[in-house]
Amino acid sequence: MARRLPSQPPVLPGFSYVHVLGSGGFADVFLFEQNMPRRQVAVKVMLSEVVNDQVRQMFQAEANLMAQLSAHPSILTVYQASVSSDGRPFLVMELCSASLSERYRREPLPVPEVLRIGIKIGSAIETAHRAGVLHRDIKPSNILLTAYGHPVLSDFGIASTLTGQKDQDSVGLSIPWSAPEVLLDETPGTIASEVWSLAATVYSLLAGRSPFEIPGGANTSSDLMGRIARAKPQPIGRPDVPSSLEEVLRRAMSRRPEQRPASALELVRELQLVETELGMPQTAAEIAMDDWALGTVADEEERTRLRPVATGSSPSQPNRRRRRRPVESTPYAPVGTVRERSGPEGPHSKSRTSDAGPGFRRLAWALAGAAVLVAGLGAIALVVLLRTVGGGIPVVSDIEAELDSGGRVEFSWPDPGIDDGDLYQVTVTDEGVPSAPTVQEAPRFVVDADPGDTVCVTVTVNRNGTSGAPSAEKCVDAAEG
Repeated sequence: MARRLPSQPPVLPGFSYVHVLGSGGFADVFLFEQNMPRRQVAVKVMLSEVVNDQVRQMFQAEANLMAQLSAHPSILTVYQASVSSDGRPFLVMELCSASLSERYRREPLPVPEVLRIGIKIGSAIETAHRAGVLHRDIKPSNILLTAYGHPVLSDFGIASTLTGQKDQDSVGLSIPWSAPEVLLDETPGTIASEVWSLAATVYSLLAGRSPFEIPGGANTSSDLMGRIARAKPQPIGRPDVPSSLEEVLRRAMSRRPEQRPASALELVRELQLVETELGMPQTAAEIAMDDWALGTVADEEERTRLRPVATGSSPSQPNRRRRRRPVESTPYAPVGTVRERSGPEGPHSKSRTSDAGPGFRRLAWALAGAAVLVAGLGAIALVVLLRTVGGGIPVVSDIEAELDSGGRVEFSWPDPGIDDGDLYQVTVTDEGVPSAPTVQEAPRFVVDADPGDTVCVTVTVNRNGTSGAPSAEKCVDAAEG
């Protein structure tokens, strides 16, 4: 089908037109140079033939949303919004590259790079959700790269608030990255559907295609919608993608929204755990804290990282070293040396060294050994005290399980006394094979079990990246249903 020609660039005081960057269904994007301060910018201009009262409202909503959110480092920055002399609304935005949407189709992206992008964009989505905004069009082509290679989420053009969606008209959908409940008009969009789209986007960057696209097969809109409704994505097919990452993405693209991570942040935490599994430093989750002004930058960055489950002497619990006080520079005599002293022989008597006698040496060594033993016992007592009193991370108990006729097992547990910010880390063992841990806020977890399977879960509370003691394992035999 023939593509339309771009519209004429508007005349904008203080800006000089350079060339066309791209065209869409409702707007064109042009490269302009701003005169003061001098910099190149992208200008998104609505098409005159589509401008009406509804489009103006949508445009104004987008401008306000972008202004509200663009302080986030992974959301495209908007510098200015106005209406041109010929009546077309426009946005002046940070100039970024769309190369990622072409590159992932052309060549395999490294797994560490994709994990970093997923965590950064997931942080942006979580930030939008906390501001009450759904993006509703998360896909690879809406991830741009800054001049420094930082991924940013763009195009909030069909975004909506989390409340007041009753009278919304239908909008265009990007089918390969839309959740099944959105495609089936069960909802115009929810946090759960955005989690699905984020997972589908991460999958696409790894596989070089959308999750339900079959290379060489029929991939019409109806074909894709049918596969998405069945929720059986194709394997990624890359040996360097760990099975735990595929499992995380499959779970986030479950047909039932309640089986997905409950928030974008939960999915981000699971991607961070995959980074740790691969021996990579965790990418910081860029989430604004309520008390951000009270802490240091280092503290905030540390609080965005999730550590893996502690096992034994795991490095997940760093040793806190006391600041050592300076020691006076008085020289010490070696053990067994008697210093010169005043006495019956006078102050100028010669010092008597190690020939002071074997009894004195034995006493000195005994005292030194006793000191080491006391220090060791004290350290052990301190560790025990910290673990029993100072840790304070609650332990989950009394896990219950319900099995329905469809083979779904719902595990639930009472609140053990968690604090704000605490997360549950759930590990599922199916027929003796443990899965990658799932990080979530809700005190319930649903598993699809095949008849005859024995499914077990353990739950651990994670506080500021440190895991407490795991719960007792709760197992259910699916044959009982």
